[in-house]
Amino acid sequence: QVQLVESGGGLVQAGGSLRLSCVASGRSFSSYDMGWFRQAPGKEREFVATISRYGGTTYYAASVKGRFTISRDYAKTTVYLQMNSLKPEDTAVYYCAADLDGSRWPNRYQYEYDYWGQGTQVTVSS
Repeated sequence: QVQLVESGGGLVQAGGSLRLSCVASGRSFSSYDMGWFRQAPGKEREFVATISRYGGTTYYAASVKGRFTISRDYAKTTVYLQMNSLKPEDTAVYYCAADLDGSRWPNRYQYEYDYWGQGTQVTVSS
């Protein structure tokens, strides 16, 4: 079992920055890959970024590459999503997720993830 709790969402103006956090508990933090997804109103949940279980490899959606950075802190069992140069189209509920199997890379599909957090709202005003 893995428990995930996101935080750090909020309201920010276009061009601003936010850092999302996802605290994990349960299984050993280095035993699963981690990902961030987002879901905007009226749209399907979409992949944002993923980081491998040992932290050496990352992968991003084209829409956020160069603006967002995913990282993980093993001492704090926390995954971060640093979001810079935010745009109104980044407005969504952001979810972190854990992929225990990690048999495919990059793991950018929802079905590859076993555990999900409750989500945190990010709103970017124009």
